[in-house]
Amino acid sequence: MLRIRNISKTFNEGTINEKKAISDLSLHMEKGDFATVVGSNGAGKSTMFNCICGSVLTDSGYVELDGQDITFVPEHKRSRYIGRLFQDPLMGTAPHMTIEENLAIAYLRTAKNSYATFSRISRKEKAMFREKLALLGMGLEDRMKNPVGLLSGGQRQALTLLMATLVSPKLLLLDEHTAALDPATAEKVLELTREIVTRQGITCLMITHNMHQALELGNRTLMMDAGNIVFDVKGEERASMTVEDLLARFAENAGQSLDNDRILLSVD
Repeated sequence: MLRIRNISKTFNEGTINEKKAISDLSLHMEKGDFATVVGSNGAGKSTMFNCICGSVLTDSGYVELDGQDITFVPEHKRSRYIGRLFQDPLMGTAPHMTIEENLAIAYLRTAKNSYATFSRISRKEKAMFREKLALLGMGLEDRMKNPVGLLSGGQRQALTLLMATLVSPKLLLLDEHTAALDPATAEKVLELTREIVTRQGITCLMITHNMHQALELGNRTLMMDAGNIVFDVKGEERASMTVEDLLARFAENAGQSLDNDRILLSVD
């Protein structure tokens, strides 16, 4: 489903602030793969996501999704088949619009008809929105006329997840989407994520700083350092790994120990 070949990205090239964020990175994901991504701050995780989404253009290499080269496809066109959630629950929704209106925008954005965004939502589609909201178990189906700005952070993140998957995307990118939530709410949103991704068979990449999540969620774990993937594990090898094993393999492949405090605090 996703094929990244030898992409590189340098910011502020030729200046004293030059930063090589991605270095000759390659990745191949099959349809339905759910990979967690771990790495220190500055390892290139979010930049890789930005290159996939088109918010950052690569300096070299190419990005292919479902057999189509999207390396130079504009970001707004990629958003029709790539869903993304950010760490900040305030991103991804329009706070002054109602829940129903936010869902309508997300639904119409994926339509192939270029004039679809000017269409009206039918009663059947509104009923579908209500059914999907009910699956979140947060009572939002009874608040469809309420502005999104009145929702809690967890409710907004759950709504954003629903918006990103209302029409199954070819690829879903989760950029620490539970990091800003309290533990109980984060667990609820993670469980919703697992259910939706599994039920719809969505190909997914999820950045996390929690090492236990990195091994428990999905079917594959990627570890990044210095703008590249230094360790990629799945199958039986992953199933038998402990967090300590994962840290040891990172140190072996990267040539240094993982020194991110947030990650190390999650080990216990």
